[in-house]
Amino acid sequence: MVKKSNKPRVLIVTPEVTYLPDGMGNMANHFSAKAGGLADVSAALVKALFDQGADVHVALPDYRAIFSANFGPIIRRELSTIRSSMPDDRVHLAEDRAFFYQRGVYSNYAAENLKISLAFQREVLNHIIPKVQPDLIHCNDWMTGLIPPAARWLGIRSLFTIHNIHTVKATLAQIEDRGIDAAAFWQSLFYDRQPFNYEESRENNPVDFLASGVFGAHFVNTVSPTFLMEIVEGRHNFVPANLKGELAAKYHAQCAAGILNAPDPSYNPATDKALARQYTPQNHSLGKRQNKRHLQESLNLFKDDSAPVFFWPSRLDPVQKGPQLLSEILYKMVSRHWHTHLQIVLVANGEWQKHFRNIVEFHGLYDRVAVCNFDEKLSRLAYAASDFTLMPSRFEPCGLPQMTGCIYGSLPIAFDTGGLHDTVSPINVEKSTGNGFVFQNWDAGGLEWAMEEALRFYNLPDSVKDGQITRVMMRGASLFNHSVTAAQYIDLYEKMLQRPLVA
Repeated sequence: MVKKSNKPRVLIVTPEVTYLPDGMGNMANHFSAKAGGLADVSAALVKALFDQGADVHVALPDYRAIFSANFGPIIRRELSTIRSSMPDDRVHLAEDRAFFYQRGVYSNYAAENLKISLAFQREVLNHIIPKVQPDLIHCNDWMTGLIPPAARWLGIRSLFTIHNIHTVKATLAQIEDRGIDAAAFWQSLFYDRQPFNYEESRENNPVDFLASGVFGAHFVNTVSPTFLMEIVEGRHNFVPANLKGELAAKYHAQCAAGILNAPDPSYNPATDKALARQYTPQNHSLGKRQNKRHLQESLNLFKDDSAPVFFWPSRLDPVQKGPQLLSEILYKMVSRHWHTHLQIVLVANGEWQKHFRNIVEFHGLYDRVAVCNFDEKLSRLAYAASDFTLMPSRFEPCGLPQMTGCIYGSLPIAFDTGGLHDTVSPINVEKSTGNGFVFQNWDAGGLEWAMEEALRFYNLPDSVKDGQITRVMMRGASLFNHSVTAAQYIDLYEKMLQRPLVA
């Protein structure tokens, strides 16, 4: 992508990021604001572009309260002095009191999030884009959904990435009241109903931010290839019809793709400081046994480093993640394999947690099942200690735990959907292929079958089993990383820049 002559300038617009390369500015490595996987993907993409010498710029809200905490005891006046000395930096902070005092990327109030989004996009459109003059703008999720339609009006190529399908709506009057000249590009926005003209739609025809991002962008991507196809084919009834229609139109015009996210690079059992013992694919057997014993001691589970351990890493959300499937068979699985000391560890918050606690209390499973609130250090230890990672999601735009499980040698058990389909395939010992256990029917029986298949694998001779786990760990590290993800985005940038610009 990077050419010595006529190097394209890319502006990445994101509401969150975990880190930025030091060379991008005096304070770049302090600009960390994270709510989910978008922050990691943004950071990895920016670093990959910067390392390749690309002319990459980043626009994000100036979360002063969050950023100040990252600086430690630097007083506000000193921060202001440092900020004013950054004219050549590639990090562009959108400034507005709407997010100066935010303690998190998003508010718990929908109206506040709309206010933050409009303030951010106003600053990007009115100040940052004119200053940067990019050749391509890469926007992410609903908080940046108005920028692709505006970029089309400005004659700038834009890519819009959908990390999740949440959206908000506002009328043209509300958008303009916040300082965005929506009248200039109103025809590239997506409305609740077909607009007759600007005037009649201005105050009573809400604009859908996420659908507008898709509609206005020159190219769109989701965070897995299969999830894109599931939306296009109408396989999920929770996806709004307008989003499905616009994504399908982009797909059939060959302007849509799926690019997988990847776990944060700190998820590496060879260097992870949260582990009782660090290990590599070559010595995983000893490392995982020691971490298993440490986890059992920490959670008061039956102490047996040969006991099979299943780990639940995702929030206990019955709409998406499927904890009800596990709760239905939990007692059956534990009692059926009582003699093996089978254990199930949940490190997750969510409404279904109380059901698991009730099951443990009713049946007295305290030394076989641990139900814990989410804690990152404990979660990392559980990846290292467990043999299998449970991912029975009903739907999954991408999913990261199944990838992390492979990297740590905790083989995933997954329903065949979305990003899980793209990252988990049935393990075949004879052919040395696959990396987990996949079930096709989304019900408790399907999950039970997959867990039994996993136990059959677990009972194989160590000489057979260990080699397969080594292979899965090595392949996971080579495939599920930010370098691979960034390379696919860079390839997409190249294709977009080579295409004729269509207004």
